[in-house]
Amino acid sequence: MSLRLATFNVENLMNRFDYSGFRNQLNQDRTLALFEIKDEAEYRPLEQARAIAYADDMRQMTALAIAETRADIVCMQEVDNIQALNAFEYGYLFKMVGQGYRQKYIASGNDTRGIDVAVMMRNETRDGEPIEFVRMTSHAHHTFQEFDLHTPELATIGIEPYERIFRRDCLEIDVKIGGRPLTIYSVHFKSMSGFRNGLTGREASRPIRIAEASAVRRIIENRFGKDHAGDRRWVICGDFNDYRQRVVIAGEAYTGYDFRVVDEIGSCLDILLEDGFAVNVVERRPELDRWTLFHTRGPEERHLCQLDYILLSPALARENAAAVPDIVRRGQPWRTIFPPGQEVERYPRAGWDRPKASDHCPVAVTLNIR
Repeated sequence: MSLRLATFNVENLMNRFDYSGFRNQLNQDRTLALFEIKDEAEYRPLEQARAIAYADDMRQMTALAIAETRADIVCMQEVDNIQALNAFEYGYLFKMVGQGYRQKYIASGNDTRGIDVAVMMRNETRDGEPIEFVRMTSHAHHTFQEFDLHTPELATIGIEPYERIFRRDCLEIDVKIGGRPLTIYSVHFKSMSGFRNGLTGREASRPIRIAEASAVRRIIENRFGKDHAGDRRWVICGDFNDYRQRVVIAGEAYTGYDFRVVDEIGSCLDILLEDGFAVNVVERRPELDRWTLFHTRGPEERHLCQLDYILLSPALARENAAAVPDIVRRGQPWRTIFPPGQEVERYPRAGWDRPKASDHCPVAVTLNIR
């Protein structure tokens, strides 16, 4: 029997307004920055109108991207709460896929903005096999001290041993597919912050992601046994906010672009991949065609990279040796630069920078569950 599994960072699926932009220009939307607004009382209804108008176009494309994955189970990142997820599924996704994702699971994590990881599931696979929820376990409470993961590098950036490891959560979901067990770990690791102490954002925040990846591995080994974890059926899905490889883009539209694959030294992915603990099935795609995000700070800094992962246990990878994931990129804005031969037809109303389905691309794979 087969299961279609996807992961998608849906970018701020919120059901509340953020008014902090009135006092903090870094949080203010660029549209409102064009206008002179005299006080917060005037700012609030303008922000509401802007957010509502933008959200409708964006969420239509978010739903189109999820529908295109054809997934039975979707791991999601940056979901505000169950109310926001229900409203999105009923108001947007239902119109495209009909009676779809009846089962939804989310737990409140550690993110200061309130964005969490979530999992949506159909009641049965497209093959008609039942998808049975067994249990959900949040791991948001674990501390660096508890897992002996506090390091001098963490201390240098002000992280104390008693603090929680996960910036959001590692949500553990046990299901049965046609009676066969599968464990899903849905994660969203620490984002790459800005320059700090002479380090790039990726370098400065790397110690936290390394601890998060180490904690995920510890949780799996504690659950299944260190010597037997590779023989069990589990998968890690989510936005790792890190990469081991990127595609650097040079040139310009008028003269042509150049795409160069660069291997990176040091990544939280190393904790989960280097000794075969897990398998990144996206690496079965060509090197230029693994990216799930376009990053740019202008013409001098542009690259494509994989931030979104479906990592399989060795046993599950062996059972699916020929499985190659799909990456849905039709929801990308027009500013995204595609390598030759990868161009897609964007969804209707996609903008140069926005609206878009998300800044990330969904990843989906079909797995045989034997």
